[in-house]
Amino acid sequence: MSSKRFCLLIKTWVQLGECLKTLVNADYPEQWPRLLDWVKHNLQDQQVYGALYVLRILARKYEFKSDEERTPVSHIVEETFPHLLNIFNRLSQIVNPPLDVADLIKLICKIFWSSIYLEIPKQLFDPNVFNAWMILFLNILERPVPLEGQPADPELRKSWGWWKVKKWTIHILNRLYTRFGDLKIQNPENKAFAQMFQKSYAGKILECHLNLLNVIRVGGYLPDRVINLILQYLSNSISKNSMYTLLQSRLDSLLFEIVFPLMCFNDNDQKLWDEDPHEYVRKGYDIIEDLYSPRTAAMDFVSELVRKRGKENLQKFIQFIVGIFKSYDEAPVEYKSYRQKDGALLAIGALCDKLKQTEPYKSQLERMLVQHVFPEFSSPVGHLRAKAAWVAGQYAHISFSDQNNFRKALHSVVSGMRDAELPVRVDSVFALRSFVEACRDLNEIRPIVPQLLDEFFKLMNEVENEDLVFTLETIVDKFGEEMAPYALGLCQNLAAAFWRCMNTAEADDEADDPGALAAVGCLRAISTILESVSRLPHLFVQIEPTLLPIMRRMLTSDGQEVFEEVLEIVSYMTFFSPTISMDMWSLWPLMMESLADFAIDYFPNILVPLDNYVSRGTAHFLTCKEPDYQQSLWNMISSIMADTNMEDNDIEPAPKLIQVVFQNCKGQVDQWVEPYLRVTVERLHRAEKPYLKCLLIQVVGSRRKFLFISSHKVL
Repeated sequence: MSSKRFCLLIKTWVQLGECLKTLVNADYPEQWPRLLDWVKHNLQDQQVYGALYVLRILARKYEFKSDEERTPVSHIVEETFPHLLNIFNRLSQIVNPPLDVADLIKLICKIFWSSIYLEIPKQLFDPNVFNAWMILFLNILERPVPLEGQPADPELRKSWGWWKVKKWTIHILNRLYTRFGDLKIQNPENKAFAQMFQKSYAGKILECHLNLLNVIRVGGYLPDRVINLILQYLSNSISKNSMYTLLQSRLDSLLFEIVFPLMCFNDNDQKLWDEDPHEYVRKGYDIIEDLYSPRTAAMDFVSELVRKRGKENLQKFIQFIVGIFKSYDEAPVEYKSYRQKDGALLAIGALCDKLKQTEPYKSQLERMLVQHVFPEFSSPVGHLRAKAAWVAGQYAHISFSDQNNFRKALHSVVSGMRDAELPVRVDSVFALRSFVEACRDLNEIRPIVPQLLDEFFKLMNEVENEDLVFTLETIVDKFGEEMAPYALGLCQNLAAAFWRCMNTAEADDEADDPGALAAVGCLRAISTILESVSRLPHLFVQIEPTLLPIMRRMLTSDGQEVFEEVLEIVSYMTFFSPTISMDMWSLWPLMMESLADFAIDYFPNILVPLDNYVSRGTAHFLTCKEPDYQQSLWNMISSIMADTNMEDNDIEPAPKLIQVVFQNCKGQVDQWVEPYLRVTVERLHRAEKPYLKCLLIQVVGSRRKFLFISSHKVL
């Protein structure tokens, strides 16, 4: 088949993919028992790609299934893996294979990955069968990727078919090693497999990985994800004696010529810093990016090495870093290696936990900061100013013998918040959080609080990041009621930031969008402010108009992602305000509608403001008829108590609310006593959990006291 026709075929199957996935998930195997026969037949025919594509969907259905739900996997493997192995073998023997072959091998790898993700299928416990697969994977691992046809564009290159094959092969070998190749596994069958894997394959894979990494040492190309996965394998090998022995002979070259250079600022970093500083900041603080980053994997490798094998490696590595510091200090300005200094600072920051606990380094940290970190606060190079702020934050909690050094670091970080370069400002704000936490004398910070808040909100207008809000929360938490003069302004700025974040999140459907996370952070910070001024009720009256639009919108289905945080704000506003305003009462119907619609899991959170409404606004609760709050509460409680599908845990707030009504409205809701007692007794007959039974019995027990009070009122 021509490459053009093959590409067209792939596009056709991709378009069919979502439909097939839906059908397979719904109908296989019960309603579609012959599907596997079709796959098996076509694996031996001309429709190999289609068969592999469907088989991938089948395997993926069970990728995260365990125990009995995973039973069909064994049948799928039994029927198809012998054919897959033959196809894989034939494809591997093609000399100068075209790109079409890479697409087929990649599908086979994905099928294998899904099939072994949680458990090894019993067929692969056969040493001969497993060895046949491993020979092919190791062949792919060792074989150089064809040079011809590689795209010049870096983004296209990392997604090129043969690099994808390499990535999936390493993915599989890593999974086998970390999940099933560990000798500490207790399951006897898996333990035998682990012993076999360690003895026959783990060392060979390690050698292949080291050879692959050597490519970048001599200036060759490896995709970031491939580097990341290889370093994960090496990190997992450090604690295993036999693997560490193999690693030792090449450790210095690996550590100083491959791993450390990966930690240094590079051309791609500089390009992003210059062209899109917002994206530079996003990538630097994105947890998902960390999962794929060679730099993060390099830092993890160094951290694991000094943690598990520190006796023979920590001193050696620190001496290497000190050598870089010394060379940097001695070099003329035009010859200073700013990027190496950046990598050395990153290493020092990454090892902070180890260095804080280990002599002689522990007692030398302050001097290290003064000599090698503080000067970079005024570096002509932006990324070094940013790194200095970050490292200072990592060490803010050490015991400074000279408080002037703490003060100097603090003020340098504060100055960094006004830097011309966005990434420096962001790193400075994050570092400030550590200094605020570590500060023993708040007078160091108190005079500059207004200035700090101004800088914060300027930055929040530029960057959506929840870590920014964490720093603000820390300041508010530290200063408590002293934040009162700023409370209204803080809430107004946070509310504005919240709406910006929500607009960004709505425009971008990505689940891990930083705007959505930052929006949650804004609401959490508002709650922290409300708590800090809780003894100043007049402020709640001033703040309420700012927060009302957020509460009104986010107590509907639009606010499901932030529902818990909004309910906390409603709880503060209904408890600490001098009185509950009519605007706040307008939120009651919204909570009731949400509870009936989607928010039953938040019933315990909704209980708090409802309690506040009834206990602090009793007169309005009893007298208002438009809406009728008493009827509304009865409709909700009776519906939940009568619902036979609801678990005992889910309805616990209902009897608590009945008690709230009985305790706060004694003698004024006689007409509701009998209905509430009726649904309570009916639910008591079905209750199983002791705690719910106790709550229901308390409601019944309160009946006599309630009726006694009511009869005295009549008399």
